[in-house]
Amino acid sequence: MKMNPQRSKVLILGGGAAGIFSSIQLAELVKGDGDTEKKIEISVYEKSESPLGKVKISGGGRCNVTHNLFSEEELSHKYPRGSRELKYAFIKFQPRDTIQWFKKHGVELKAEEDGRMFPISNSSSTIINCFLKEIKNNDIQLITKTGITSIYFQSEEGRNVFHLTNESGEVVTADALLIASGSNRKVWTKIQAMGHKIEEPVPSLFTFNVPDSPYQELPGISVPHVEVKILPKGKLQSGPLLITHWGFSGPAILKLSAYEARELAERNYESEFQINWLPNHSSESLFTYLNDMRVQNPQKSVQSTSLFQFPSRLTDTFFQLSNISESKRWAEVSNEEIRSLIGTLRETKLKMSGKTTFKEEFVTCGGIKRSEVNFETMESKKIPGLFFAGEVLDVDGITGGFNFQNAWTTGFIAANGIKLYLQKHKIM
Repeated sequence: MKMNPQRSKVLILGGGAAGIFSSIQLAELVKGDGDTEKKIEISVYEKSESPLGKVKISGGGRCNVTHNLFSEEELSHKYPRGSRELKYAFIKFQPRDTIQWFKKHGVELKAEEDGRMFPISNSSSTIINCFLKEIKNNDIQLITKTGITSIYFQSEEGRNVFHLTNESGEVVTADALLIASGSNRKVWTKIQAMGHKIEEPVPSLFTFNVPDSPYQELPGISVPHVEVKILPKGKLQSGPLLITHWGFSGPAILKLSAYEARELAERNYESEFQINWLPNHSSESLFTYLNDMRVQNPQKSVQSTSLFQFPSRLTDTFFQLSNISESKRWAEVSNEEIRSLIGTLRETKLKMSGKTTFKEEFVTCGGIKRSEVNFETMESKKIPGLFFAGEVLDVDGITGGFNFQNAWTTGFIAANGIKLYLQKHKIM
């Protein structure tokens, strides 16, 4: 591919959220200069048949675009890795900017009760069609079903020029290269060969397999607020919990899997964890509550009791695990049995044995070492002209739209960084 000397050539590896978004942003930035002559040629390479694969399946096919959270400080805390860097990056582009960007491009977003934001159409196709329309409007070249087999760069006239070989053996050349290829080990290997360090990738955002769980006959039951932690000294995570056929899922478990991603990988996903089903109640307040139940309803059977609005089948399981016969009346329940029930409610200990991928938002912990990237521009500190965005970096968030927000934010900053780089070297 011969370069037009009148234009800058920018190549983007990865047709996912970060790559596509940054390509559109860069094209619009150049257009915004008011010069009608096209100064830049942007090409996006995507190995799979279609771009935006994760966008399509996110949120059960609805696309969880971002989260209704506008404090940079609070927002940054949703990232087990990269929180410090993103805190300042969000000053440049955060969920409020995401909402405005999509509105400007014809897509209205809505917030759900838990803060997750989706297109009002409830369809990821709305987001995909918006992006593809802007790709076409901005004359961005989208090349699918084409992987890159090698990358090398050399200094020419005081700046780096990048040479990439695709699977057809064609060599393409670029003035600037943005790698937004997500969790791709082959690309990480190429980046390592260029001199960057990679934090070892391990899974994040997964559900827990608990074979022979005492709760396995209760799939589909959810509890709105629990606390969970990895034993013995893991950090507490809270949120809704879902009982599944194979173990446990829901936001509380997914957050725990993200924050303990490396610890659980080191344990080969064999670990004891603890559930506090009633985190807003102390042991003392629970004893008072259950003792009052005994005093006020002495003839009432344990089996007919509803505890704290838990589903009856779950309540029955709590009694069974506490060795309290369901045929007992409350007058017959001893202090020791009440304390046993409190232990079950506040300190259920279970053994995780394996994990299951959370298909709506699968994420990897690990990637390009953050200290080797300038988050003001997303440019490599080692290789001028090389930029990164999205999950290729060692940055990942919890579930709820935070990983897409990382893609939009780093993609936005990378686009601005590339434009400044091209202007600085007078090649645009």
